[in-house]
Amino acid sequence: MSLEIVTGSSNYALADEVAKNLGVELVPRILERFPDGELNIEIKQSVRGCDVYLIEPTCPPVDEHFFELFLLADACRRAGATHLTAVIPYFGYARQDRRAHGREPVSLRLLADLIAASAVQRVVVVDFHSRAVESAFAVPVEHVSAISILANAVRPSVHKDGVVVSPDLGAVKMAEHYARLLGLSVAIIHKTRISGAEVTVQRIIGDVRDREIVVVDDMITTGGTIEKAIKALLDAGCSSSGIKVVASHGLFVGNAADRLAQLPIEKIYVSDSVPRPERSPLPLQVSSLAPLLAETIHRLYRLESLGNVLAHE
Repeated sequence: MSLEIVTGSSNYALADEVAKNLGVELVPRILERFPDGELNIEIKQSVRGCDVYLIEPTCPPVDEHFFELFLLADACRRAGATHLTAVIPYFGYARQDRRAHGREPVSLRLLADLIAASAVQRVVVVDFHSRAVESAFAVPVEHVSAISILANAVRPSVHKDGVVVSPDLGAVKMAEHYARLLGLSVAIIHKTRISGAEVTVQRIIGDVRDREIVVVDDMITTGGTIEKAIKALLDAGCSSSGIKVVASHGLFVGNAADRLAQLPIEKIYVSDSVPRPERSPLPLQVSSLAPLLAETIHRLYRLESLGNVLAHE
């Protein structure tokens, strides 16, 4: 049974690097739109009897990329793929895992059901917003992490007296993981979210005065959480030089780049789970997930233990 890699349009460069790391070629496919906007998808190579890995991060436009994923999965199933794994480095809707007010959908659960209905037998994700969301899936979920990769990237520029900062309570375990790898202490910001783009900081737990900070989170979307966190840390007396931000997923939607460019950030470290923003004014350093994803796929294909590539809290 041969290993085949199929990809949609969301992050072709990452999928191509994964394929190169594995020593295979991407499966050729047609992915275009009819004049009325409907997707036209066709797999141009036999995948009958193959172990197929479909790489499709669901970055903006999220809905379009999810639908690409569903149609590509269905095309592979109907073409006779024996095993089908969806590799989704960034999983959109992961924060919509519960109802906040009572009249909303549980979007994550619905998408998990749609993934299972499209004949995907296993899902690989990178740094889910919460490990608890795995329970929404009827198929096995392999949760791998970019934390070690990003910690290695930031380590050369970290001061020994620096402090890793969790911008909210939800990122505390992630911050503790970074702190262990970097040999630093941890501070925690207690925030309240007002809306999808606005947050307010209530207090800081930990010593940050005159210390360089490394703010860590799973993702940067509008930049609101990072902006409020850094302003609160500056008000608390942290060093205004050497501020670093680390996040697994750098979406930078809306005016995120402009709002973060106004802050004294030395560098922002992200992975390539989603494409790098074009013409960004931000001091970005992008680390590739290709070796991690290639190793994960290789082990799954060979039926080997994932061991140390799995995310651990």
